[in-house]
Amino acid sequence: MGIAPGEPWGDEVGPDPDGVLVVTGEDRDLARAVGRATRGALIRFVAAPTSDVARSVGLGERPTRDVALPLDCLAFDDGSLAVNAVILGTPPDRLRAVTRRFPVRVTVDDREAFSGRATTVVVATGEFLRGHDLSPRGHPGDGRAEIQIYALPADERRAMRRRLGTGSHLPHGRIIQRTGRRIRIEADRERPVEADGHAAAPRAGLSVEVVPEAFRLLV
Repeated sequence: MGIAPGEPWGDEVGPDPDGVLVVTGEDRDLARAVGRATRGALIRFVAAPTSDVARSVGLGERPTRDVALPLDCLAFDDGSLAVNAVILGTPPDRLRAVTRRFPVRVTVDDREAFSGRATTVVVATGEFLRGHDLSPRGHPGDGRAEIQIYALPADERRAMRRRLGTGSHLPHGRIIQRTGRRIRIEADRERPVEADGHAAAPRAGLSVEVVPEAFRLLV
């Protein structure tokens, strides 16, 4: 499931579709609403200026309500959801020279993607993080997540942050990239976790799975 390259995305629904769920706020508010709704629910999102999902799909503050885009989300192993990105460790835009790397193992679709020391593991369906072009190849409706593992030494992090806004931090030899649907992260001990731009409970182990076409967003 999910959109393939070159395929049209979204369906015309007309100006006043039935059964629309209205959600106002940030991406985490959208995620909570998706978690309570039936799969494939039609949502009109009155997005806060901080919404990275809105930025990814070009959604303004006043949706036209003409097209419904099927969007994926990320499901945690405890059943909670994220609609844009999940990060274990220090987010890329907050990496500093003093940030310590830690032992971590990452598997994607049951295959080992990384085993070593890193500061950060990103799992994203969307493209942006706090407005930075974190995942230029990311597509919120293709049924897959973009995974990035940051193993940069201290002296390369400032330059990475400068390029993060335009997406030119990639490709990079010390940022490992993968795509997949099922992701397992195992750290040496509990590490910070961020979901949709906000802190979540620290974890040593984290399983995330893509839920294709979890909801439909009116744009």
